[in-house]
Amino acid sequence: MAGGKGKGGVAGEPGIRIISENRKARAAYTVDEKVEAGLQLSGSEVKALRAGTANLSDAYALPKGSELFLLNAHIGVYNPSSFFTHEPLRGRKLLMHREEIDRWVTKVRERGYSIIPLLLYFKNGRAKVELGLCRGKTHEDRRQDIKERETKREMDRAMRRR
Repeated sequence: MAGGKGKGGVAGEPGIRIISENRKARAAYTVDEKVEAGLQLSGSEVKALRAGTANLSDAYALPKGSELFLLNAHIGVYNPSSFFTHEPLRGRKLLMHREEIDRWVTKVRERGYSIIPLLLYFKNGRAKVELGLCRGKTHEDRRQDIKERETKREMDRAMRRR
């Protein structure tokens, strides 16, 4: 997964605890590449993530200067840290290698891709986000997905009947 080669999912790996998944993104976008990135978080944000209060449904990443920021990702307030709390929707810096950032930013600017967070999880105690280099699905793409899903269901039914 690291290195941006778009390898398989993280769900089956040891030491991984999934916090939040962006299911809406898989329906609305075609994911061309995936990469794992770290997040720059405050203490109360980490505590809130451990409590499982995160939502990625409307989140996206944008380049600002020479860095990438995760925007619109909701990490709920951690109540015991009342005075030292955080803003739930603040922009969070993504921690990636310089070459990966530059490569992805050029694709976003030149080819019309979007950077969408697909998965938020803890890996060996550190908060990570799986980012996808995505292109929006057209109406035809969605219809094709539905057709493939229906044919797979029919094949499965036929195999069970035998």
